[in-house]
Amino acid sequence: MGKIVVCGAGVIGLSVAIMLAQDGHEVTVLEADPDGAPAAPVEAWASWERNGVTQFHQPHNLFTRFRLICDEEMPGLTERLVTAGCVWVNFLEPLPPSLSDQSWRPGDEQFRFVTGRRPVIESVVAAAAEDQPGLSIRRGVRVTGLLAGRSAIPGTPHAAGVLTVAGERLHADLVIDAMGRRTPTADWLSDLGARRPYVETEDCGFVYYSRYFTGPTRPVRHGRTLCPIGSFSVLTLDGDNGTWSITLFGPTGDAPLKALRDPNCFTQVVQACPLQAHWLDGTPITDVLPMAGILDRYRRFVIDSAPIVTGFAAVGDAWACTNPSAGRGLSMGLIHAQLLRKVVRAYLDDPVSFARVWDEHTEKFVTPFYRNQIAADRARIAEMNALRNGFEPPERKSLMDRFVTAAGYDADVFRALYETVLCLTLPQEVLARPGIKDKVDRVEKGAAGRMPGPDRHQLLRLLSA
Repeated sequence: MGKIVVCGAGVIGLSVAIMLAQDGHEVTVLEADPDGAPAAPVEAWASWERNGVTQFHQPHNLFTRFRLICDEEMPGLTERLVTAGCVWVNFLEPLPPSLSDQSWRPGDEQFRFVTGRRPVIESVVAAAAEDQPGLSIRRGVRVTGLLAGRSAIPGTPHAAGVLTVAGERLHADLVIDAMGRRTPTADWLSDLGARRPYVETEDCGFVYYSRYFTGPTRPVRHGRTLCPIGSFSVLTLDGDNGTWSITLFGPTGDAPLKALRDPNCFTQVVQACPLQAHWLDGTPITDVLPMAGILDRYRRFVIDSAPIVTGFAAVGDAWACTNPSAGRGLSMGLIHAQLLRKVVRAYLDDPVSFARVWDEHTEKFVTPFYRNQIAADRARIAEMNALRNGFEPPERKSLMDRFVTAAGYDADVFRALYETVLCLTLPQEVLARPGIKDKVDRVEKGAAGRMPGPDRHQLLRLLSA
């Protein structure tokens, strides 16, 4: 068994730490933010300060893959989430009325998942981590760099621990970066003498306006969770303890959307969306919360088949992150965390093989989720920008576009699509199944109807009212 330091006590960092401590490793989690979670998870929304997580109060979602990994790797966590007020959701309830086959099928229960607001979810995971033997969580400790160890590959630095701002040197067999989108570890690696990681970065180009509500009855879902309506999109998510959220988002450069900061304007636009208007039937518990400047970023630590460092692994958003509209961030992160546990089990004592296999497995099993999201973002932002500039949007006729369209008419394709939405499998794998692509190909060109809601001219009138 080894000594492992995890930098970052978010949901993914704590989940990794729990898994590795369960395997008998001595795990220390270091978190710069000083405050721990409140004793009662429901209080986390109002009382927990997490300055290191800029999107802490923005909408989050957990999907089926998250629940399945929890049940396999961290038994009891799902139940703890439910006890804290998180709710069960199944996107097959109800099925869309466009499907002629409305029957419930054996296996449809696999689509169920538990979800809630980020502060409540994180407080539950934090409590589980505090209860885990072999795991120490130290909050208010800021790491400033990596300690150099004996190289496992000639000329390649080896991380042998971390240095804190107080001058403390914590030695470790493995340092895990779970510090999220704003991780500083590229500079740490440079200071260690390593090559900088390969990085791809682009601005996804979206600005988000979210508002939370509460009420005695959760809204019934009448359309997609993420619904494109002309030059903007609507995202509706269930929350914990009788709460839910509505998010409107569009291109960053779309200046009229700034009016959505005003609660009355926000309400008018949602009221004009027939499938989402009833989500306003509650009491607002926040103002409209804006968020912009979200970067898509991907980092790789093996370049030209050679690791740039050993003794180090980046997981979750510290490795790659995309825009949050699809709600897959925490689910993708937990897939990555489960994968890390498997690689640590097999290769912790062999840092060279660890670095190579960790990269290979990440590229094979997790990177495709990132690539698919980037492709979807680019297509959607191109469509939004065309509409706001008065042009016809590019014709969406790719296989994925036809897949989404066919899901509205065929019950098998609908379930296959939601397997991909819920991170159960990748679209490439689903479309390779016998019969699925044939059904997608049979959908007539142009069969997809426009989602009901204001067009560009109507939206501008609502925004200027």
